[in-house]
Amino acid sequence: MKASPEAQRRLLDLQAVDTALAQLAHRRKSLPELAEIDAVSRELSALEDERVRAQVAVDDLDRDISRFEKDIEQVRIRKERDQKRLEAGGALREIEGLQHELATLNRRQSELEDAELELMEQKETAEAALAEVQGRLNEASERRLAAERRRDDAFAEITKDEEFKTSSRGPLAADLPADLVQLYDKIRLDSGLGAALFRSGRCGGCRIELYGADLARIKAAAADDVVRCEECRRIMVRTSESGL
Repeated sequence: MKASPEAQRRLLDLQAVDTALAQLAHRRKSLPELAEIDAVSRELSALEDERVRAQVAVDDLDRDISRFEKDIEQVRIRKERDQKRLEAGGALREIEGLQHELATLNRRQSELEDAELELMEQKETAEAALAEVQGRLNEASERRLAAERRRDDAFAEITKDEEFKTSSRGPLAADLPADLVQLYDKIRLDSGLGAALFRSGRCGGCRIELYGADLARIKAAAADDVVRCEECRRIMVRTSESGL
């Protein structure tokens, strides 16, 4: 393939734009905020599981306390009924039976109230644990929101740079021979780099220094010959820095 030395030199300008675009694309995919958001999201998932378990513990205690309160209320109702019957008087055996039942109900009420008090203390501890995990959830959510804001700001900056680079690439590529750009794009899409400066006898693509017949081939090529590296197959652009 033939192309003027000037067109070949301008190919390096096109490569510089494409390299910048590739770097921006890499930056978009490798922003530290992305890893941070992913890590915090996993943390939030684990914390949410912990919060659910803490909430279940509180709910279970609430249900148990409610059951005890109903049992205590039933005992109170029975005590009031027996007390009224006792106050109304009656046969000695009946009075003794009521007194015995009242004593039994008093013990039962005391036992239930003690058990309820213990559950209420457990609930207080469980509620503190729930509040603590909820606090960690809120803090982690704030960290994720902050990271997402930084990510969005970085994305906006990258997009702006990409739009600027892309707008400059079009006219630059259109100004070059179509067959040269087609070859360059094919190589670039395969290897990430389509053209590189041949400097001081070394390919700027694979960094291999040429000797002997390979170097002689480059020296013997006409100025408008499009020369490619035998090793990496990239276009080697010759300039005054090439040392030929």
